[in-house]
Amino acid sequence: MHMKHHRTEDLATLAARMFEDIRALSADAAGVSRPAFSDKESETLAYLAERARAEGLSVSEDAGRNLLFSLPEHESADRFTVIGSHVDSVPMGGNYDGLAGVIAGLIVLISARRGLRALPRPVKALAMRGEESAWFGACYIGSKLLTGSLPEGEFNAAHKGDARPLSAHLETLGIDTAAVKARQPLCDLDRIEAYLELHIEQGPLLVERNIPAAVVTGIRGNFRYRDIHCIGQAGHSGAVPRAYRHDPVLAFAELMHRLDGTWQHLLHTGKDLVLTSGVVGTDPARHAIARIPDEIAFSLDIRSQDAATLDQMQAYLRDEMTDIGRSRGVRFDPGPAVAVAPALMDPDLVGGLERAMAAVTGDAFSMASGGGHDAAVFAQAGVPSGMVFVRNRNGSHNPDEAMEIADFMVGVDILSTYMEARP
Repeated sequence: MHMKHHRTEDLATLAARMFEDIRALSADAAGVSRPAFSDKESETLAYLAERARAEGLSVSEDAGRNLLFSLPEHESADRFTVIGSHVDSVPMGGNYDGLAGVIAGLIVLISARRGLRALPRPVKALAMRGEESAWFGACYIGSKLLTGSLPEGEFNAAHKGDARPLSAHLETLGIDTAAVKARQPLCDLDRIEAYLELHIEQGPLLVERNIPAAVVTGIRGNFRYRDIHCIGQAGHSGAVPRAYRHDPVLAFAELMHRLDGTWQHLLHTGKDLVLTSGVVGTDPARHAIARIPDEIAFSLDIRSQDAATLDQMQAYLRDEMTDIGRSRGVRFDPGPAVAVAPALMDPDLVGGLERAMAAVTGDAFSMASGGGHDAAVFAQAGVPSGMVFVRNRNGSHNPDEAMEIADFMVGVDILSTYMEARP
């Protein structure tokens, strides 16, 4: 692909054109599809490389077949700050989830290359592969490869489309699967001073508060029960008096009511928490309007930035299930829990980014991230990490993601201002 060099193009126009070119490159029936470790992902990286070289940046490839961009004078720097994110998308997803963070890193570098901003410390922009779980059922694969933290089960995970294992897809790209299997980091983590990631907000807070961007304080961990069963006793809806009922639906309702009350109490006392029961139902083959169901199944997803709050909620949930089970004559069978640890952003980075945001917008705003990000993987690997959110309407992982370029440029400005002030 040959591209003209628009030397006079301002940074916001350049960013918008890059987003639109990649949208066209990866368009699907709805939205965009850039599958993890696919040719489409490689084409996106090739486009970004050509655009970066046209701006006079150095481009290199790492052992995970990700791309690193830098100012020519920083290409062989011993230590550097990474500004990165991922280029893959969910099937028929939005164009900004992941890609915004990659283009942000490029714009920070292009701004410095054009002499508009200073970069006293070396910065490398990182365009990563394979963050979305939609393709192999495992998330953050690219950053787990770099940090040597990919579990064996994920190494063998089958692709949703062609059923080939992840290991085969990595081998096709020429990635050293022996190192991956041995859980050896594919990059030298000691060389990374900090990992910074710009990302669209996936919830409504910035839209509701009319704020263009935010500094992220931490990424919520969670524990999840995919399939809790509350088992009671079936009966005729008209013939069984309340005193003799073992109604699992009312037991579930009472549990959710108690959890909701505790959630509100914890928020009032300054704790961070969200909880959701997204899958709820009685057995469709047996439920009926005139029948007390004998069983209800439901999911539970409880998230917090604070590990102690998660532990407290897990103990509280167990106690409430026991108590309601006893009082209503039902039994809760929660099945196995799946847990992910919270990842706090580095306090010095949070403070520095807040100062940069105050300088750019006049007022700093910080918040927790409900969704997971590559930054969590780097943080858990011991790399000081920080994040900036950009306002975005209509959520993420859908074709209606709506980030404004003006808001994006506020986020980029926060990153550049932070890097200029870094001691």
